[in-house]
Amino acid sequence: MGTSDAEQVRRDELEPIDLARRIVDVIVDKKGEDIILLDLRGLTTLTDYFIICSGTTERQLDALLAAVREMTKKSLGILPLHIEGDPSSGWILMDYGSVVVHLFAPELRVYYDLEGLWRDGHVVVRIQ
Repeated sequence: MGTSDAEQVRRDELEPIDLARRIVDVIVDKKGEDIILLDLRGLTTLTDYFIICSGTTERQLDALLAAVREMTKKSLGILPLHIEGDPSSGWILMDYGSVVVHLFAPELRVYYDLEGLWRDGHVVVRIQ
């Protein structure tokens, strides 16, 4: 399913940091835990920002996924380029190109340690 011209204009007008902050706001509203917004510009060409957060239950991970997806689609006209994983797996990746969202069950977040792997990234926001 392609994007309309209006959706493409909105995607082009939105700065990556603004998209990241809007997503962080939604995660905060849905009670995501230990939220980190990492600036990875200059460290990788894969993306500009990582958002990493924890959800304590499968139900909460599902709510976080749905809330981010709904806000970006309805408010911004942006769909993720790719979604990998699901709430039952304890890890979800939402790829918005310049912003990649990682939603983790706490034990998988510790196991994958993205904050450690990307420790050279600049922490823009940390909400515990």
